[in-house]
Amino acid sequence: MSTEPPPGPGQPPDDDPFRKQPPPPGPGSGSPYDTPPPGGPGSQPPPYGGGQPPPYGGGGQPPPYGGGPYPADPLAGMPPLADSGRRVLARLIDMVLVGLVVWLVTWPLGIGEYNVDTDEFETASTFGQSIVAAVLYIAYDTLMTARTGQTLGKKWLKLRVANLDNGNTPSTQTSLMRAAVLWIPFAFCCACLWTAVAGGWSFFDRPYKQGLHDKAAKTVVVSTR
Repeated sequence: MSTEPPPGPGQPPDDDPFRKQPPPPGPGSGSPYDTPPPGGPGSQPPPYGGGQPPPYGGGGQPPPYGGGPYPADPLAGMPPLADSGRRVLARLIDMVLVGLVVWLVTWPLGIGEYNVDTDEFETASTFGQSIVAAVLYIAYDTLMTARTGQTLGKKWLKLRVANLDNGNTPSTQTSLMRAAVLWIPFAFCCACLWTAVAGGWSFFDRPYKQGLHDKAAKTVVVSTR
């Protein structure tokens, strides 16, 4: 039976295959423990302060990604960034799937019906449908992304959302921010125009190929194949 404690709250599992991995050490970047202490077998290394300084600047803890012996590039150790065309196709798949659910929810309630003779009723129906659409799109994107980093569209096209700084699956808070930036304007004002701008930003963004929602949440989309 393993004696290692389970991951704590908010701590990613150690077997996450997409978690950022540090690159292998290069020449001259080995640990101070790679060399046996002077004095032969059985001798004790000198205490910190009486010999060489402790590793990692005295704290005894390895530095985070982007500092110390690791390269400054946040993408080091990450899977390759996803192709923007596949990202667009995955988003279209998600829009069709959730849009179908929105229609099934609003149609029996009459929210999606329009009356060309009564402007007030038409406005109320449109606003009600927008609320339902925003809630469903945000809930779908947030829950799926926080769980595995993949919506159904991304899963089918072998894509995944990851934190830019460490490659882990985004937290619920991060996933919610990402989904809100993408879907609130879509549902209430800009629809396909905002989706094209926010998602299409990845075609021109360098070096991380982020959409506007990725920039807000500090995430990237990587390929899993």
